Amino acid sequence: MGIFSEQDQELIANAIAEAEKGTSGEIRIAVEKHCSGDAIERATSYFAKLGMDKTAKHNGVLIYLAYIDHKFAIIGDSGINKVVPSDFWETTQIAMKAHFAGGNIVQGIIAGIVLAGEKLALYFPFEGDDINELPNEIIFMDQHKTN
Repeated sequence: MGIFSEQDQELIANAIAEAEKGTSGEIRIAVEKHCSGDAIERATSYFAKLGMDKTAKHNGVLIYLAYIDHKFAIIGDSGINKVVPSDFWETTQIAMKAHFAGGNIVQGIIAGIVLAGEKLALYFPFEGDDINELPNEIIFMDQHKTN
């Protein structure tokens, strides 16, 4: 898995689980070594390939990271994009970048998870019948052939 230790992966999965406790939204992390093009385009492609556009309320959030190329993106589905402030994804990226710049990739990803989780909980609060529609574990795209 390269960039993340087992403990790092557990911290990230636990942060997702914690963020999702307050919302019907879904958060996923997709990681690969390289991204030859635009990170947002790549994230958008993976968003669909991972079935994130199929959540009941269209409130999935994907954090994408190409760690060797130092590229990342955070994107949301149509449901969340309709309700968050227009600069939400950019301000979330700035918060994440502050951690990345200091060499703390895990805390940067967790910062993105926390911020996305707060907005998801605000606009899509947890309801008694909500289910976890997508897994919380990091998906390593280099090992998950979707191309």
